[in-house]
Amino acid sequence: MRPDTDTADTADTADTVIDTVIVIDTDTDTDTDTVRSGTAASAAPVGFDLVALDMAGTTIEEHGAVYAALRDAVEAAGVPVPAAALERWMGADKRAAVTALLAASGRPEPAAETVRAVYGTFRARLAAAYRDRPPTALPGVEAALARLREHGVRVALTTGFDREVVDGLLAALGWESGVVDAVLCADDVPVGRPAPYLIFRAMERTGVTDVSRVLCAGDTELDLRAGANAGAGAIVGVLTGAHGVDILGRTRHTHLLASVADLPDLVLGASPR
Repeated sequence: MRPDTDTADTADTADTVIDTVIVIDTDTDTDTDTVRSGTAASAAPVGFDLVALDMAGTTIEEHGAVYAALRDAVEAAGVPVPAAALERWMGADKRAAVTALLAASGRPEPAAETVRAVYGTFRARLAAAYRDRPPTALPGVEAALARLREHGVRVALTTGFDREVVDGLLAALGWESGVVDAVLCADDVPVGRPAPYLIFRAMERTGVTDVSRVLCAGDTELDLRAGANAGAGAIVGVLTGAHGVDILGRTRHTHLLASVADLPDLVLGASPR
């Protein structure tokens, strides 16, 4: 399945937020973005019960290993992967990405056994990359997660990885317990991003019923599109991963931040607890 259905692709309001926040004003008539650092403007208080965060590139520094492994696995099967094609699948279910990349440029839909083999190659290459250069938490992320949870905000991680890869990542980081309230992966939903199901499943796992009280954040276009499709109360792009201001700024969002480390000021500043 290709990530080609979505709600609106551009932000239709400007947001000014606090301290280290990077703010995008999007003019939907001209498609031009103005980037500036902002100080707090008087905003209506907005409360959040759940913060749903992507993993690689959003909360975890893994040095781009996932996309290098994905590209190399598909190319090892004899299919070239242009940078633009790879970028389109950043943030997606990795099995879906393998299938689509194998079928790119008018090639026939790959057989299931081919997808399994290439996906296995991807996982092996990714595991080797993580052994050579272990993933780490991005700066300030662990303190941010702790601060949110101390104030009663539930935190969920969502990802296009499968459960085995996720469990290995969590173990490498020491995040098996006590760091977040739920971890959702590609195995938990019928369709990955930009479908909203990872966010909905995170709500189920954490007991949150009002999607307007959910903030979702990620570093890719598909992360933001999933948040928009879910109807999340806030859709936050972070600039620590795959996509920068050029792509995230033209994708529907409410805020762009330098890092997840800035989220507590946004969440708790808007709605002190």
